[in-house]
Amino acid sequence: MPERILVTGGAGFIGSHLVESLLADGHAVHVVDDLSTGDLDNLAAVRDHPDLHLVVDTVLNHPMMDREVGHVDRVVHLAAAVGVKKIMQEPVGTITTNVRGTEIVLDICHQHGVPLYIASTSEIYGKAGDRLHEDHDRVMGSVRHRRWAYACTKVLDEFLALAYHQEKGLPVILGRFFNTVGPRQSPEWGMVVPTFVRQALRGEPITVYGPGTQRRCFCHVSDAVRAVRGLLDHPGAIGEVYNIGSEEEVSIRELAERIRDQLGSSSEIVHIAYEEAYGDGFEDMERRQPSTAKIHDAIGWSASKNLDSIIAETAARMA
Repeated sequence: MPERILVTGGAGFIGSHLVESLLADGHAVHVVDDLSTGDLDNLAAVRDHPDLHLVVDTVLNHPMMDREVGHVDRVVHLAAAVGVKKIMQEPVGTITTNVRGTEIVLDICHQHGVPLYIASTSEIYGKAGDRLHEDHDRVMGSVRHRRWAYACTKVLDEFLALAYHQEKGLPVILGRFFNTVGPRQSPEWGMVVPTFVRQALRGEPITVYGPGTQRRCFCHVSDAVRAVRGLLDHPGAIGEVYNIGSEEEVSIRELAERIRDQLGSSSEIVHIAYEEAYGDGFEDMERRQPSTAKIHDAIGWSASKNLDSIIAETAARMA
């Protein structure tokens, strides 16, 4: 049944793909985005859609958010400060946007009785490593390392969301994205796949930060959107937390080599120290691999696109 759905951060990378999917299925979609990391070009294919309602503003604007939530049946909260470079460069804005913004969204959804999906992140696991399940213990670094500020804001978002559900009865779903990649993802804020692909296509040095032994998993945005849509339609997801990601693991050095070889590039692979790339206060983790058993058991979801196809698609769109 068609709904009116508000997507905060709907002009962003994941948000724009979700907006397109919802509109294609007949839903009316309201978008709130301050364009700090989003871009109206991401919505170019649907800008003139009669069921798209766009507001360029911040979720920190309480009166505006109150009006928008009052018009909808459901909220998908994706708006957040994202990207390692942005987090390192703008720690105050990161903390304010992620904590205060989510607090405002939760409070207004509670006041209007509107169900809410909140996007979280694999960052909340901190230094914990492989086969991360939703109740896995978290290990964070020192508060002097700004890298962990983002992780801690999203942890607080999760605690607050679950508190609203448990104490006030707000229907809340939490989904933790693991390195989502695909069309429209910008390399501007340190996103590794589009950065490596762009460098390889230009024949520039492919810059691997740190030793390159750190291992990650990459999930295509279409798979991520399919997971969000599945959770929104699943009554049993309310009050639960789900990992959303691929379990296919690769080291960052291997990723650079794979992109270079797959694209037939002559680019040299060079290593840059974390301190040179981000300045003091950066710390990384060796592994970050999700267990997706819970979401598979709930809605039958698993990632469908492998890394080679992701690389090929990213390159085709950047060429």
